[in-house]
Amino acid sequence: MWTEERGPSFFKVLLQAPKAKWLHMLAAGVDHPVFDELRSRGIRLTHSAGSSAVPIAHTVIMHVVALCRSARAFAVAQSAHEWAESDVVDVEGRTMGIIGLGSIGAEVARLAQHFGMRVIGMRRTPRGDEPCETWPTSRLHEMLPLIDVLVLTAPLTPDTMGMIGSHELSLLPTGAHVVNVGRGQVMDEAALAAALSSGHLGGAALDVFVVEPLPVESPLWDLPNVTITPHSSGGTPLATARAAEIFADNLGRYTRGEPLRNEVL
Repeated sequence: MWTEERGPSFFKVLLQAPKAKWLHMLAAGVDHPVFDELRSRGIRLTHSAGSSAVPIAHTVIMHVVALCRSARAFAVAQSAHEWAESDVVDVEGRTMGIIGLGSIGAEVARLAQHFGMRVIGMRRTPRGDEPCETWPTSRLHEMLPLIDVLVLTAPLTPDTMGMIGSHELSLLPTGAHVVNVGRGQVMDEAALAAALSSGHLGGAALDVFVVEPLPVESPLWDLPNVTITPHSSGGTPLATARAAEIFADNLGRYTRGEPLRNEVL
């Protein structure tokens, strides 16, 4: 089972292993070209999708509340020993748009509704069993002007690459918030920084980036209305345990010749 910290050296060895038959990923993301190369060599690929949905969804809700309550501004004031007031808004009554309704997006939708938010989910083709009102991605530009917070939980695919650019951000209402826990490449980071700097967007919470670690020269680091975390929203002990359970179950399935869970076909 591969984990993120093993890095490129692991793949270098794996690509030189002629008898490798199966790779299980601790994380759900398998959009890197190396995975296509592995599959082309006949190596089966599985992942632990769903294991971190709950902690990632909790992180999203934490950021939504923190953005509404100006948590970062208060923290900065505290560090400077300043008794400084800041504007706050209600979470209840706001409208959230979620792009990507897999296990993470569905859990975000469920929690957000408990906070009194209206939720519009978005996926390429709604199935009818989603936990919230759901629109096809073809209605993206129709949805954006209606929402107060945009949450990105979509995987990286040819359809989602660069999905949110300067035009899409301009369609959001003034003061809207953005939370990205999906993939950095879904968002045009330069356009996001510009929209935040201009005041069009009220704030953003970002856990994923086009280049990770985020380069020190990125303007996102210094924006006062941005919270940055190091791709860590789902790394909790329970999530790790659930991922290990999926691997253990698949190991048994593999040895018995049964279909594998979460196999990339």
